[in-house]
Amino acid sequence: MHEKERHRIILSAVQERPVATVSELVDLTSSSEATIRRDIAALHVQKRLRRVRGGAEAINPPHIVGLAGRPFSVNETMHAVQKRAIARAAVDLCSDGEPIIINGGTTTLQMVHFLSNRRMPIFTNSFPIAEHLLKHSKNTVMLSGGTIYREQNIILSPFENDVTRNFYARRMFMGAQGLGPLGLMEGDPLLIQAEQKLIDQADELVVLVDSSKFRLRSSLILCGLSRIATVITDEGVEDADAQMLEAAGVALIIAPASAAGAEESSLPA
Repeated sequence: MHEKERHRIILSAVQERPVATVSELVDLTSSSEATIRRDIAALHVQKRLRRVRGGAEAINPPHIVGLAGRPFSVNETMHAVQKRAIARAAVDLCSDGEPIIINGGTTTLQMVHFLSNRRMPIFTNSFPIAEHLLKHSKNTVMLSGGTIYREQNIILSPFENDVTRNFYARRMFMGAQGLGPLGLMEGDPLLIQAEQKLIDQADELVVLVDSSKFRLRSSLILCGLSRIATVITDEGVEDADAQMLEAAGVALIIAPASAAGAEESSLPA
């Protein structure tokens, strides 16, 4: 990861929590501890954050705390070709007239390009997903209520009366911070709370993750493998991870990157 991207992630993280620890920043940036310590020292000298024992903190903490995790704009640039192919395979599972839920994320966002000619009710907590579908499709779109978290481009609410419970879906499509033997993992309690409500409204849960997510871990479990019907990933998935899903009774779809590339020029931006 480029230094500018690391610095952006670090500065975002210190705005989201009282203290961003070195170990948390290592996980967020997939960098070494020595690299993160050098970054913190450099940003401290530039007076863009305050170095503290074991991590860093914001010089001017925000009044509204954000969500843990990498900014949406950074995630969007990572594994872009694989995400496009995974999204296409996800839309292939959909039928016109069938209600679906699309959780916010950079992989699920790619689904909008393949939904332009479909006609179905779609519930989402993602502002960019809703905006694109309204402009480039005739699908019926419903948004959840709540606060818009700018860094993640997602709408979340801690309240029960946010219209989530009023929508039924045949399938829910979502990404995750990590996927392992214990199930889907996320990095923020508010995300867990909101996404569990959405999962309850769908018959089947379809998880869209590029193969790097099988190597990522978090301290928070969203749901176990038993709740997942299908995982869609790319050709980089390791045999051990495929066997893990098979043992749990989870269907696995591998989306070749060439499948997305063939349509790249004909899709709307």
